[in-house]
Amino acid sequence: MKPDSSFRELTPTPDAALVDVRFGTQDLRLPTGENLAAALLVAGIMPFRQTPVSGAPRGPFCMMGACFDCLVEIDGVTRQACMLAVTDGMEIKMPSAKGGSNA
Repeated sequence: MKPDSSFRELTPTPDAALVDVRFGTQDLRLPTGENLAAALLVAGIMPFRQTPVSGAPRGPFCMMGACFDCLVEIDGVTRQACMLAVTDGMEIKMPSAKGGSNA
């Protein structure tokens, strides 16, 4: 069952290949090659991270790599989800409160 989401695909492709990814404890099927931040939003994932000081929730804002609000941790490295494409087997989680590693 797909989580409730305010976001939807503008031009869904019926033949798009879906791959398995994991965000935290949630198993997801996302379209391969699509923008990771956009695909996570469509899947109902929010927030992507929490601020280190106040714990305020954050998610994609600019979608072009300028704001750093879409940070996620993949393979122990903190990266901007808006600058990545969906690939099979991604293990994604919220960055640690202390910021994790930077790419």
